[in-house]
Amino acid sequence: MSRTVFCKKYQKEMEGLPMAPLPGAKGQEIYDNVSKQAWTEWQARQVRLINEKQLSMINPDDRTYLMDQMSKFLANEDADEADGYVPPEA
Repeated sequence: MSRTVFCKKYQKEMEGLPMAPLPGAKGQEIYDNVSKQAWTEWQARQVRLINEKQLSMINPDDRTYLMDQMSKFLANEDADEADGYVPPEA
């Protein structure tokens, strides 16, 4: 049976991640408080941001920017999106 968490993005019980997505305390926080669906959505947005803004994961400032955007996205705060992105209709 899959594990459930109270997702901080969707504010309800949802399927949790199978393992921490990052090392350390931040990874444990995400594992404990973020649903599998919210994490999958963040990963898609992260790819769009990296591509659109031509971010380099070698650059510490770019990594810091992405971590900040991740925290905002998962907390339902105003986070950046790729310019001109239009989400698909449900």
